[in-house]
Amino acid sequence: MTWALPAIAAVLLIFASISGRISGTPITAPMIFTAAGLLLGAVSLELIDIEATAEVIKLLAEVTLAMVLFSDASRVDLVKLRAEISLPARLLGVGLPLTIAAGFATAVVVLGDLAWPEALLLAVILAPTDAALGQAVVTLPVLPARVRQGLNVESGLNDGICVPLFLIVLAIAHAESGAIGGGAAARLVAEQIGYGILAGLVAGAIATAILVTAQRRHTIDPLWAQIVPVAAALLGYTAAVPLGGSGFIAAFVGGLTFGTIRRRAASGEDDAGLLDESGDLFNAVTFIVFGAVLLGPALGHLSWAVLGYAVLSLTVVRMIPVALSMIGTHTRAPTIAFVGWFGPRGLATIVFAILILEEDRALPHEDLLLTTAVVTIGLSVLAHGLSAAPLAQRYAAWARRYPRAEQQTVP
Repeated sequence: MTWALPAIAAVLLIFASISGRISGTPITAPMIFTAAGLLLGAVSLELIDIEATAEVIKLLAEVTLAMVLFSDASRVDLVKLRAEISLPARLLGVGLPLTIAAGFATAVVVLGDLAWPEALLLAVILAPTDAALGQAVVTLPVLPARVRQGLNVESGLNDGICVPLFLIVLAIAHAESGAIGGGAAARLVAEQIGYGILAGLVAGAIATAILVTAQRRHTIDPLWAQIVPVAAALLGYTAAVPLGGSGFIAAFVGGLTFGTIRRRAASGEDDAGLLDESGDLFNAVTFIVFGAVLLGPALGHLSWAVLGYAVLSLTVVRMIPVALSMIGTHTRAPTIAFVGWFGPRGLATIVFAILILEEDRALPHEDLLLTTAVVTIGLSVLAHGLSAAPLAQRYAAWARRYPRAEQQTVP
C-alpha cells in the first residue's frame, strides 16, 4: 500500500504530459492506464497489491461508477432525445435483452463448469457498454449524428439498466448455491432497488432545489455550483447504502431527477463540468487498478475456453443481437456492423467484478466467472481502442459517399 498511491499519481502525471499527443491516434487512455496497471501490479513491480488495498479499491470503483451513472443520467433530455430515440431504443429495448440471452447461452456451452445462475450473471456483467473505450466513435463530428448519438445514449443508459439486473441475478446465484435463502434474496433485492430509488429521488430533488433557488437569488458562487452535482451523486449513494439500498440505483435515479428538474427550471447553465472531470480522473485510476489487481492475475489463469468466450462476447454475442434489433429499419449492412462492433466493455463491468470479488459469500465457480469477465474487458480495451479511430474514419468516408443511406428514420 505504501507505494500504490505515489505510483498511480506518477502514471497520471506522465499521461497528462502526453495526453495531447495521443488524441486521434489508435492509442487510447484506457489502454495506457491498463498497461500501466499491469506494470505496477502484483505480477510485475508489485507496487499495487489487491490484499492490501481491497477496501480502497472497492470504494474507488463504487464512487467512480456512482459519479458516472449520475452524470450520464443527468444528461438524458427526454424532449431532445425523442427525435433520436429510435436507435438507442432498439439497442436497449431489443439488443440488450438479446445480448444477455446470447451471452448466457454461450457461457453454458463454452464454460460448462458454471452453474446456470453464474452463466447468467456473467452475461449480465458483460452486457453494459462503455463508450470511453472507443472515444472517437462518439466524438468525431464526421460520423453520422444518428449513429454517434445512438451509441452514446446506449452507453449512458445501459449501466443504469443493468445495475438492478445485476443485483437480482447475483441474489439468485447466491440463493442457488445455498449461501442465502430464496426469501432473503428476494427481500435483499427489493430493499436495494426500493431504497435506492427513494434515496436517489430525495437526493436529486434536494440538490436541484438548492441549486436552482441559490442561482435565482444569486447567492451561490459559480465554483460551488459545479460542486453541487458531485455532492448530489455522493449524497444519493451514501444515503442509500445505510438503508440497505443500492447506491448505484440511487446515483442513476438521482441524476435523472437532477437533470429533469434543472431543465424544467429553464436554466441554460451547465454545472456538470467538475462532475465530469472528477469522473474522468476516477475512471483513469480505476483502469490502472484494473490492470494491476484484476487483469494481471487473470492472465495467469487464461484458458482456451476463457479466451474463446471473450472473443465471442465481443463479436457474435453483441453483433447478432444488434443486427436483429435493426430488422425493419432498412439500415445498411456497414452501419449494422459498425454499431454492432462498438459495444466495448469497461467501467461498469469492472465495478461488477470488484463487487463480486469483495462479496463475503463466494460463488462456487467465482474464479472462472471473474477470470472470463476480466479477460473480456482486457481484450475489449485493446481491440476497441486500436480499432476506434481507423474504423470510425472508414465508416465516416462510406457514410459521406452514401449520405441518404444513413438518414433512414428507424421506426
